Amino acid sequence: MNDANEREWEAQELGRQAEQLGLDPARDDSGVRLYRLLARALRQPPPVSLPEDFAKQVVARVAASPLISAPANSRGESVLLAVLASILVVSAGVVLARGGPSWLPAIRAALLATDSANIRWPLALVGCLGLSWMLWQGQRLGRKRSFSRFDAV
Repeated sequence: MNDANEREWEAQELGRQAEQLGLDPARDDSGVRLYRLLARALRQPPPVSLPEDFAKQVVARVAASPLISAPANSRGESVLLAVLASILVVSAGVVLARGGPSWLPAIRAALLATDSANIRWPLALVGCLGLSWMLWQGQRLGRKRSFSRFDAV
């Protein structure tokens, strides 16, 4: 921790302790007085209590939000995704047409070989894709559960 952070930490602790012990604020420096004020404000309850149906109101606002109520795959996103996928396919075709004859037989031989060293990278690819898919499914399920939990409130 550097000196500036250390001094800031000390001012925070001195302010908290001075407020807790009720010491005279006149002998504190401005940093300690500021943290005393902060400690005093944090110990007091909020001036206004929340309504009993606060959670329902928040859920209603979130559900009415255009970001939430809009479909996940809007038309513009679908078009953009199709354009990007098309560019990927065309560029893959160009790469295969230009350099395919030289390295395509080597890939085919590596995939057909029974040596375990040659199969590591394709297995790593399949593992990464499977893990990504599982995480995506878990995220979707978690999002559904979090919204259904608010519906019960």
